[in-house]
Amino acid sequence: MNDRSPFRIAVFASGSGSNFQALVDAVKEGRLDARIELLVCDKPEAKVVERAHAAGVAVHAFRPKDYASREAYEAEIVELLNAKQIDLVVMAGYMRLITSVLVEPYYGRLINVHPSLLPAFPGINAVKQALDYGVKVTGVTVHYVDGGMDTGPIIAQQSLALVPGDTEETVAERVHRIEHELYPKVVGWIRDGKVRLNGRQVELSEAAL
Repeated sequence: MNDRSPFRIAVFASGSGSNFQALVDAVKEGRLDARIELLVCDKPEAKVVERAHAAGVAVHAFRPKDYASREAYEAEIVELLNAKQIDLVVMAGYMRLITSVLVEPYYGRLINVHPSLLPAFPGINAVKQALDYGVKVTGVTVHYVDGGMDTGPIIAQQSLALVPGDTEETVAERVHRIEHELYPKVVGWIRDGKVRLNGRQVELSEAAL
């Protein structure tokens, strides 16, 4: 689609930023027709901030303790998102629960990637949870954010079979590879209008399958 202004993305991240980098690379290589306008990060010292500077992406880094409440810093972020005319908010390892201040104005335009096949193993340490439980298959889920702990409508999932001898590190490495391929692809589907949210059901056009 080239009949509209650029599809503007804001990425939220807290850590190393490998999924942020995957999105940057997808845009640079022409696999994703979008523009990453902003990185929002709650840890100014995080490596993802360095990645954003290297990619020429604007950064809003903040320390939550400097604000009276979660709602206070989210209100500031929403103003920034609106000013930049953000089309899609992409959570990529943002390790903070968000409130209705952010969810309500961006619901349906706010997505996250999670390293398990939801609804199994939500929250932190999902790979370890899966291994400890003894599952034979895990994977990656991309979903809309609804304010709960990884409870939003599911857009796409990709499975990963575990093998004898797998460790948290070996599984996490394979999970990340899936994330880095699947997440930019889903963002592209949304950008091209191939994803429709209908209650808890997410409908994908045949072109996305």
